[in-house]
Amino acid sequence: MTDPTDVVRCALTETANVFPLPATLADLPSLRGRMDEIRAANVEHHVRLIAVAAAAGVRVLGMGELFPAPYFALGRDPMWLDLAEDAYTGPTITALRAAATTHRMILIAPIYERCADTDRRFNTAVVIDEQGEILGTYRKTHIPHGANEQGTFVETFYYERSDGGMRSFAANVSQSRFFPVFRTSVGRIGVATCYDRHFEGVMRTLAQQGAEIVFSPAVTFGEKSRRMWELEFPVDAARHNLFIGGSNRRGKEPPWSQEYFGASYFVGPNGRCDDLSEHAELVISDLDLGDLRRPDPSGWNLPRDIRPDIYDATGARAGGEDE
Repeated sequence: MTDPTDVVRCALTETANVFPLPATLADLPSLRGRMDEIRAANVEHHVRLIAVAAAAGVRVLGMGELFPAPYFALGRDPMWLDLAEDAYTGPTITALRAAATTHRMILIAPIYERCADTDRRFNTAVVIDEQGEILGTYRKTHIPHGANEQGTFVETFYYERSDGGMRSFAANVSQSRFFPVFRTSVGRIGVATCYDRHFEGVMRTLAQQGAEIVFSPAVTFGEKSRRMWELEFPVDAARHNLFIGGSNRRGKEPPWSQEYFGASYFVGPNGRCDDLSEHAELVISDLDLGDLRRPDPSGWNLPRDIRPDIYDATGARAGGEDE
């Protein structure tokens, strides 16, 4: 039986850049010196979405990967390096801390970070509580560069993979310096950004460190990505007893005009969660965290029945083929 106190209404944004961009790649240099304008327009758009979500009773909202800008990693252009900002005092987080306080909402805000201490750049999600306090950050751990049948992505040009560095926050209950898990008023929250979702150890580690809800903000496209998007999250949610929210950008952004397929959703250990949203740029679902504590309806008990004698600490087989 569902206990209403276990149910958490959560939301994902599913949108694209709103700042007017030039129609051709040749005109992109006209944006030089305008990074603050681009960032401000997109943050303002998301603050409006936060207000809509608050009116619908949402308590936790996760925004999309690198949401304050167009997805610039389709090519190499040093101009976009100026978008990077401080993850604690920069303009995006300053505005979102105010929005979190106003709407009494927990926010997961993936930004382009420039570390004040090292001057290095990262793809970073900042977790903010409903009092506007920063609970901590997660830096994207795996950084892709490659191409598919639709386009090229060169993220390694813009930012590094996580160095495991973050300030020490009491809200972080994880023992892993690469995979923080934040204690919040609604449950324990982790983050796995885009490419991270493909690596087998990521969701497992977050679950082992106590995560109940994992937000996976993404900018993804291509035939295989579209197919796997529907498969990976449900398997991980069932295997690791988690709720997972995958947020993907939706639509095209000139001048690249790459199509992002959206298809954002929440899924739990017992399957996909209903989308309750009436807004085209929001996905809203009620997550019953009580499902994480009830007996599995399948009769499975994976934590009880696992064979630790044949796996090492990473989950790989220990010993040879004959063991």
